[in-house]
Amino acid sequence: MSGGGRNWRLVRAGTDAVPPSARRFMARARQRRLRALLPWAIAAGVALVLGGLAWIVYATPVLGVREVRVVGTQFLTPLQVEQAAAVPMREPLARLDLDAVKGRVRGLPAVDHVMIKRSWPSTLVVEVVERTAVAAVPAAAGKLTLIDATGVPFREVTRQPDGLPLLNTPAPGPADINTRSALAVLGALSTDLREQLVAVSAAAPAQIKLELTKDRVVLWGDDTESSLKSQVATVLLTKADKQIDVSAPTVPTIR
Repeated sequence: MSGGGRNWRLVRAGTDAVPPSARRFMARARQRRLRALLPWAIAAGVALVLGGLAWIVYATPVLGVREVRVVGTQFLTPLQVEQAAAVPMREPLARLDLDAVKGRVRGLPAVDHVMIKRSWPSTLVVEVVERTAVAAVPAAAGKLTLIDATGVPFREVTRQPDGLPLLNTPAPGPADINTRSALAVLGALSTDLREQLVAVSAAAPAQIKLELTKDRVVLWGDDTESSLKSQVATVLLTKADKQIDVSAPTVPTIR
């Protein structure tokens, strides 16, 4: 600046020019700022990692289905169950709708229960429990249809399985009262009666009849008091030649 004025110049003071107390104060201030930012930095890193893992698990085929393992089949084949499950290969395992898969497998007539579980990293396990046949009913073309304890038909066969009785009723099925009555009687039979049973007939709910080996017949009546009727009929097996009538179990008759 001319005319005798002063020329001012801004210069940076050296470190030694700053008092030690001021330097300590500034260092502590920086540390406080870093400590305040550290949790946010960690949280951001964790979120980034979790987001990446979620993307890999739910949106990529890295952990996709590569195998459908079927267990518990007897009459069905694993291939039949796998086809019914209709699980798309390489579909992210975590994103599979297990209830939908279960519903499709339950659509197989022979399946009673289904359990579905994920087996990481890439396997879906389908465990089936098939229906248990308790009787066979006549079907078209000389075939037989197996039914379970609730009357549900689930398998067609060409010959009567050993140890399985025939069920003769006008309209067999789970909604048929005659079928339900006959099945209730079957469930109450003693071992001796079951071993000698050939067929059970139910023309009406109160006209249930058992056909045994050696051309013997047990007139059962309706399905009430079936446990008592079973006990009485079992005792009379060795005494009757042709017929046992336990429709009134307290006053049975034989001939």
